[in-house]
Amino acid sequence: MKNLFKYKNLMGKKIKNICCIGAGYVGGPTMAVIAYKCPHLNVNVIDISEERIKSWNNKNADEIPIYEPGLSELIKKCRGKNLFFSNDIKKHIAEADMIFISVNTPTKTKGIGAGKASDLKWVESSARQIAMHANGFTIVVEKSTLPVKTAEVIKSILDAAQENYQNKSNSGKFSVLSNPEFLSEGTAINDLINPDRVLIGGEDEDSIEALSQIYNNWVPKEKILKTNIWSSELAKLTSNAFLAQRISSINSISALCEATGADIREVSRAIGSDSRIGSKFLESGPGFGGSCFKKDILNLVYLSEYFGLPEVASFWNEVVKINTWHQHRIAELITKKLFGTLSAKKIAILGFSFKSNTNDTRESAAIQICKDLMDEGAFLCIHDPKVSKGQIAKDLNCEPKNNNLESITIQEKAYSGVWQSAIDIKTALKNADAAVILTEWEEYSQINWYQLANTMRSPAWVFDSRSIINRKNVVDAGLNFWRVGDGVT
Repeated sequence: MKNLFKYKNLMGKKIKNICCIGAGYVGGPTMAVIAYKCPHLNVNVIDISEERIKSWNNKNADEIPIYEPGLSELIKKCRGKNLFFSNDIKKHIAEADMIFISVNTPTKTKGIGAGKASDLKWVESSARQIAMHANGFTIVVEKSTLPVKTAEVIKSILDAAQENYQNKSNSGKFSVLSNPEFLSEGTAINDLINPDRVLIGGEDEDSIEALSQIYNNWVPKEKILKTNIWSSELAKLTSNAFLAQRISSINSISALCEATGADIREVSRAIGSDSRIGSKFLESGPGFGGSCFKKDILNLVYLSEYFGLPEVASFWNEVVKINTWHQHRIAELITKKLFGTLSAKKIAILGFSFKSNTNDTRESAAIQICKDLMDEGAFLCIHDPKVSKGQIAKDLNCEPKNNNLESITIQEKAYSGVWQSAIDIKTALKNADAAVILTEWEEYSQINWYQLANTMRSPAWVFDSRSIINRKNVVDAGLNFWRVGDGVT
């Protein structure tokens, strides 16, 4: 089917109008950068959520729904000029020359492949919307992280549309491309402006070239890799799986370091100096999180099982199992250090997002660790500079105690599931039996332990799962200290 629809012949014009279905963590930042780098293009981001679109259109660009360094500045420069956010799905699909599908693809919770396969209901819904409303020749671009052969699903829906809507005078013709994102939240804008590579997979060379020309406005041609569509889809899953595997590997070694007296930072530096290995993703922490790593690995597991490769499936499944084990291990270690019980003890949780410089909590290690601590009877006081109280409540599946911290009784503190948010670090640490650093926010690395140690309940502990605290500063302040992968007792 190669070159079935010729870009030049069918369109007769260059790409002018771009539409992105999905105003989330990928769609919003990606379209903001395209609008900024391509002022000659009209970029419309559409979503079914009126609340989300309203947030993107907030007059104060610093209060948009996604926190990402540099994003609000781009919104200020482009919104209302060539970047627009709208709920008018029909209108903007009809006007678009190129449509990006950037919707959520969560792991299925029931049915075939439950717990491993991706739920593609929003992708299918987007394809059907495109089939119904698109005019003329339209290039459809997969931007969401999708399992291999998803493009086939999209193409089937779009091809069928040509028959279902053949009586429509504006019946569309379509070309499907895969253009996966390789963003790291917290540095997404820089990743988009200075990418390691841009991957475009497809069968229609003219459509591939049309998308390449957009990226050529700021990305060197040698960084644009062109593949077939299946290789593009699999490359995205594999990239995330390899990164997650490195995190699980180094975290497993951190446990061995603690048992043997070694220091994971020294081990990481030594192996990272090997040019064959490299130093990236060798920092031990509380475990990987975010929207993609776990989901993409489980997708690989499902695909491997589906294609009769149980050994491959088992290998990748262990990466996820080690990650979960490591989170449980940290919660268990905290309990043991605090005399084997957390009942009626206050634990200050510093950081709830899955990493710094983002308000994204999806699959954050903090969620499982906090649940484990509450199951032990702990009273948690949670602080995060960007994550809202409502989001924490949603992730923990329980509402916070709204009364004054000091008025909460011992019985309430001992009840499993009690937590409260703290407006600042000082409030979180007051009368706390321990502080647990779960996100590497810079402000946590600058805490003055000499000033705050006396406000905690002795003998108090500091648990540093991110290796951002100076041991000497904590110990000299009279506090006990544990750091992930540190064999020093």
